[in-house]
Amino acid sequence: MKVSLLAMGIALLQFTFSPACACNTSATASYEDTAYIRVITERAGKIVTALGLPDSVAFLRVRTIVANQYRALNAVYTDRDSGKIVQQDVDAKIAKLHTAYLEKLATELTPQQIDKVKDGMTYGVVQVTYRAYNQQLPNLNDEQKAYILSALIEAREHAMDAESSKKKHEWFGKYKGRINNYLSAQGISMKK
Repeated sequence: MKVSLLAMGIALLQFTFSPACACNTSATASYEDTAYIRVITERAGKIVTALGLPDSVAFLRVRTIVANQYRALNAVYTDRDSGKIVQQDVDAKIAKLHTAYLEKLATELTPQQIDKVKDGMTYGVVQVTYRAYNQQLPNLNDEQKAYILSALIEAREHAMDAESSKKKHEWFGKYKGRINNYLSAQGISMKK
């Protein structure tokens, strides 16, 4: 009896969520929305956990701000992909979201904590890359190190608003190119 009930349940799920069944698209969309909300909430929670906030109320407030940013960014990119807005409008909306997001974070966090959120949204690439440059080029002077760090931080500002992991890494790749050009102009070869 249990086996047949399980088989019926599986068949019902397959029928309900199969691409051929267009009978309940709003339920499917709702399911996808719920799954997406769960993913961004978990992602935001991991980022905020690293901040060591003093209590669960503060944790929940900041997690909500971060998750809402992911959701807002996704909405802009979804509108772009569906042809509702053009890239120029995307850029303007993303810039507005970026500024408002940082303002919201500033009501809850210190500048150092905000940097940790930004690092969390960009997989810690600033520190990893900066450390790699310093290890590969131990004779960098303070001005060169400052330039590298500044360029990576600028890349992070763009990357944190990117629509995917790949796009986030593309921002860092672009800025690493700038760093390498700068170092080359300083007489430092990156080919070694």
